[in-house]
Amino acid sequence: MARACEVCGKTASMGNQVETRGKAKYLGGVGTKVTGISRRKFKPNLQTIRAALPDGSSRSMLVCTSCIRSGFVRKTIKHKPFKLGPTEKAKDKLAPTAPKAAAGKGATTKGTATKSADAKSASAKSASAKSSGSKSSSDKKSSKSKA
Repeated sequence: MARACEVCGKTASMGNQVETRGKAKYLGGVGTKVTGISRRKFKPNLQTIRAALPDGSSRSMLVCTSCIRSGFVRKTIKHKPFKLGPTEKAKDKLAPTAPKAAAGKGATTKGTATKSADAKSASAKSASAKSSGSKSSSDKKSSKSKA
């Protein structure tokens, strides 16, 4: 059948086109009057799409938009979706691993111990720098008041 949806079978249906004149009562008029009635066709919104069939193949179908929106028809994927996967270089940057030569029992504990000791010394240095900085600013204020 021509111009029908291949999924639900929706076709054109007949109806009336009603011509009116006048202003509606709720808008302050005296009401609308029917001046003419003519027959017309209500056609479905049919689209030609490439649809994926259940067996994995695809073919061109004439389908109404209500079937496309509701998911009765699945469109074929023209290209594989772009995927940004982690590469080997990116993995190395994100999670550095221990060197292969230092795979002994004590090597990993020494590495972590030195890292934590370095972190402690760095935090101690920053704390001493802050305290010395505050002393120097108070010294500046006292020197201004003396002058």
